[in-house]
This record gives sequence, C-alpha cells and structure tokens, in this order.
Amino acid sequence: MCLLSKACVGSGVVKIVTVAALCAAVVGGAAAFLGTTTAAYADGAKDGSKDGKTQKSQGVKVGDDAPTFVLNDTDGKELNFADFSKGKTVVIEWFNPECPFVVKQYAGTTVMADTKAVAKANGVLWIAVNSGAPGKQGAGKEVNAKAKTDWKIENPILLDEAGTAGKAYGARTTPHMFIVKDGKVVYAGAIDNNSSSKTKGEKNYVIQALGEIKEGKAVSEADTRPYGCSVKYK
Repeated sequence: MCLLSKACVGSGVVKIVTVAALCAAVVGGAAAFLGTTTAAYADGAKDGSKDGKTQKSQGVKVGDDAPTFVLNDTDGKELNFADFSKGKTVVIEWFNPECPFVVKQYAGTTVMADTKAVAKANGVLWIAVNSGAPGKQGAGKEVNAKAKTDWKIENPILLDEAGTAGKAYGARTTPHMFIVKDGKVVYAGAIDNNSSSKTKGEKNYVIQALGEIKEGKAVSEADTRPYGCSVKYK
C-alpha cells in the first residue's frame, strides 16, 4: 500500500497524510464508479451507523407522523396518502425495477410475494413509490408499468420524479421499507436481513413487524438498516 512505500515513509507526517488523502480520493472515485447500481447496498447508503443495525436518516424516525403526499400511479390515477392511509396500516416500499436488489426480491426470490401475501391476509395496504428522476435508472412511467405487468404487481406504483415524498421519508435505498399505522411510522428499514443481491434473508423484518402489529404488540425491531441501490434522486 502507499503508506508503506519508501517515498511515503521518508516524507514526514504532513506528506504521509497528503498521500493518504490522495489514495483515499482514488479509492473513493473507484467506489463511486462501481457503485452506480449498488451504491447503497448493505451499509444503508453509508449512514455512518456503527452497530450494523440502527439507521440514521434525515427523513422520518419511528414514532413520527407519516408525511402525506399526492402522487399519480402508472395508470395515471391520483393517490392522496392522507386519505388512503386514514385508520389503516400501510406498507410503503421504495421501488426501482432496474435495481438488482429489487429484481432479487421480485424475480430472484419469493421475498416480495411472501411479504405481500402476509400483508394482504392481515388487511394491510401496500404501495410502491419510485422517486427516480427522469432519465435515471428505473425511472419513468413506461418501465414501471412494464414491471407491474411482468411481475404481476397488484399494488399501485407511484411516480415521485421530483423526489418530494422520498426525501420527506428519508428513503435512501431500493427497496427501503416503511410501515405506517394510524398515521404514525412504526417500522423503517430493510425488508430482510440478507444484503446480497441474490439470496433471501433468514429473517423478514416486515413480516415480523406485521405479525407483531396484528397481535397488538410494539414492533420489536422497528428501525433497521436498509440495503439496495441508492434512490436515483435529481
């Protein structure tokens, strides 16, 4: 590595720091290049959490009032979240049909199908939101409408091209899951505990949370670290 070379060792502390910074910049640039589709995997968009579990975001926290929004879906129908969610439990899934982690959950495994089946059985509503800006990966009405058909998605896919709803919630990855009950955020984070783009997790946090809500219990793991592709905001 650079810091072990003769030039670095013999250059004094100030120059060592400078070379280290240059090395970091090169590595960082490479990481940014390689991370165009998986920029936020496993680390929840590099949120600085140290315990591998608790997420930090600039959006909502568990216990906060759920932000409301009005968006159109891929069929051109308007959905007013305040009206839609009144007195209900709703799962909100941040969505990008071209993200490998979303493909994993829909086409590579049965994670989404299993989770939606539990939600439906419990009378829980479900919506997906795509906050990708025009021209970005997975954004736009046509590609999302196609995914809805191909993956037989029954819930609305809402288009949030301005990113207003996504930023209000602090959505950072696709998928990034939120559960809203009676207007309050009761879960925020990952769908399961396997941050690879191929393998199904052993624990599904959303199914676990829905089961606890059904039993009238507090959600035991209410705040987990999301993983997936970064949300493609403007």
